[in-house]
Amino acid sequence: MRVLPSERLMSGNSEGEPLPESRGELPPVIRRTEFVAFALAGLLLIAVVTVLYVGRAFFLPVVMAFVTGTMLSPAANFLERYKVPRGLGAVLIVIAGTTVVAFVVALIASPVMEWSTRLPELGAQLKDKLHVFNRPLALWRELQGMIGGSEGFPSIEMPKVEWVQPTLEFLSPTFTEFLLFFVTLILFIASWRDLRRAMIMTFSDRDARLRTLRILNEIEVHLGNYLLTVTLINVGVGIGTGLICALTGMPNPAGLGALAATLNFIPIIGPVAMFVVLVVVGLVAFPTIGGGLMAALAFGGLTFLEGHFITPTIIGRRLALNALAVLLALAFWTWMWGPMGAFLSSPLLIMALILKEHLLPTDAPHLPQA
Repeated sequence: MRVLPSERLMSGNSEGEPLPESRGELPPVIRRTEFVAFALAGLLLIAVVTVLYVGRAFFLPVVMAFVTGTMLSPAANFLERYKVPRGLGAVLIVIAGTTVVAFVVALIASPVMEWSTRLPELGAQLKDKLHVFNRPLALWRELQGMIGGSEGFPSIEMPKVEWVQPTLEFLSPTFTEFLLFFVTLILFIASWRDLRRAMIMTFSDRDARLRTLRILNEIEVHLGNYLLTVTLINVGVGIGTGLICALTGMPNPAGLGALAATLNFIPIIGPVAMFVVLVVVGLVAFPTIGGGLMAALAFGGLTFLEGHFITPTIIGRRLALNALAVLLALAFWTWMWGPMGAFLSSPLLIMALILKEHLLPTDAPHLPQA
């Protein structure tokens, strides 16, 4: 009589015990299936990243409007409680936000335009102030020549004016992107309740609906709290920077304070860029290097206190953000979408952490410790 394969497997197990379920004993076809699934997931991720990068002119203003609208949705809820129609509340919120942004831009634009017209003169002044580094650079070139290096250490040269136009084109979105952002933002805030209901009712299972509701509520609350808290912290940093610039005799302290508050919305990169700005402005404005570095060093102390004590104490209680995750998200979204991507990096990371907590809860089964 012919013995089936399943019978041969069971014949070796006289006690009728179930076969071991160790992943190492799975048939090779299962491992190949898992490899194909991972490969398809990787290809899908590459395709999504490529589409987002190539189509940034469309996706950046839309995603920016969605994230900003979610942050401002609590304000619309507040106005709605006072009998203000949600559509009208959305328009009022966008107008108020645009007014604040225009005021800050006006504070920053005035000194920037003035200094941009004097770039060659200011560059010459800065080069004269840095003459103390000529001797160390000369010694370095001599050392390289003794070692046999083919190229000497490059001398300090001031950037040319040609970089201004490409930089402005990179930082400034087009009019179409601005229009798409504002229209999408107003419509998103006005119709957020209907969108929430539609996303929840998409699922037929009650547990899935409740999970979706909890996810949307947490995203709205956390992003709203993040925007409010970070805005207040950055306003404090801007006021502190303005006071430091006024006490140290820096030119245009109000504009420098507004620039510090704006750049501080971009984690890691923003404070570093502001420190460099203060160093350059101080070296040009003051006759000595020590006097020119006073404001920058005081700003460094202020941002150290803010970044290591104030912000982690306030934001860390709501949602802990790993420093490495913040850095990687900042690098990825800055590469993808530029300065606006850098602004969106932390909110998108918060949304990803919330989705991870609900879709992959901590009480899920874990692998045994090695």
